[in-house]
Amino acid sequence: MKKWIWLLILIPVLSLAQNKKAALEAQKKRLQQEIVQINALIKTSAKKRANVLTQVETVQLKMERQDALIRVTNRQINRLTKEININLRNIEKLRSELTSLKKDYAEMVVSARKNKSTQNRLMFILSSESFWQAYKRMAYMKQYSASRKQQGEEIAAKTKAIQQYTSDLVAQRKNKKQLIEENRKAKKELDSIRKKQNTLVLDLKKRERNYTAQIKKKQKQREAIDKEITRLIREAISESNKKAGTKTVSFVLTPEAKALAASFVSNKGRLPWPVEKGIVTQRFGTQRHPVVRTTTIKSNGVTLSVPASATARSIFEGIVLNIVQFKGSNPIVLIQHGNYISSYKNLSKVYVKKGDRIAAKQTIGQIFTNKDTGKTTLQFSLFQNTTPQNPALWLFRMK
Repeated sequence: MKKWIWLLILIPVLSLAQNKKAALEAQKKRLQQEIVQINALIKTSAKKRANVLTQVETVQLKMERQDALIRVTNRQINRLTKEININLRNIEKLRSELTSLKKDYAEMVVSARKNKSTQNRLMFILSSESFWQAYKRMAYMKQYSASRKQQGEEIAAKTKAIQQYTSDLVAQRKNKKQLIEENRKAKKELDSIRKKQNTLVLDLKKRERNYTAQIKKKQKQREAIDKEITRLIREAISESNKKAGTKTVSFVLTPEAKALAASFVSNKGRLPWPVEKGIVTQRFGTQRHPVVRTTTIKSNGVTLSVPASATARSIFEGIVLNIVQFKGSNPIVLIQHGNYISSYKNLSKVYVKKGDRIAAKQTIGQIFTNKDTGKTTLQFSLFQNTTPQNPALWLFRMK
């Protein structure tokens, strides 16, 4: 019974350990893929001879991902160290048990040899004082034989277990050695990136005022676009209220739209990204500029860097609410999912029109590539009515 209780406790623990191990491996793989994409951005910036601010932003991005990769690898190394120590304790325990078993087994073999003849066994039974004693002696001999067989099987099982633990230990030590080497190379590369970044930052500081002005100008443009999007959403809310004969600050939804909104909410944290392949270069909310730390920027969504000629796709089924052609910006597509609106900014081509019914992951346009910097970026936002939502809480593994 106790054995089964321990098994019931152990199975979930082992499952949790395996899940954590798999999660670390997946996180590491994602970071490695992002670093490959960032390296491509750095090469593009160099070819385009982008301004220092753009170069510093991109290199800063790589430093962050490289540092995160080192931390994840350290966690893997620590996990392996724990596993190795557990295996060493298990091997030591099994060897001790095996030594004891072999000793007992040897004593049993010696005893059996002394009494191995059929005559001795027969005399042992016939010398009984009663039938009941004779029966008990026969049962004892059978039990003794079974015990000897069981001990032999236990010795074989423990020997096999030691061999397996030893094999696992060799693999774990090899894996740990490989991870330590990976980390050594990653740290060396990070040091090299930091040196390059320091050189770029020194150059940037000479013209910090100019760059601060550029950042503020971009921020104003972004705020103007966000205001226009909010105005369009309010217009759509007002229209839905007018049709329903009510007056609220939220969408008045039809039963179909309510079901769509409920389905959208039920997929929170599991929605697909608005691009097939990309990395987050700017997160949601008010934050210091990653390079010019004296400047604060506000983002109603996330900015995703993607390969050139990449396309944007809808994160969920819905209806095209509007296509915004705002002065000084590239086309923006707004898609309604009940009382939720997803926004796709900085497109060069649009493949849908207002009123179109859109499927999840349907391509809605091509993302614009800046000729000066070589960067291809999509600015993605999500709103509940007019309230901005953090996309990282809604999209799959964006945190």
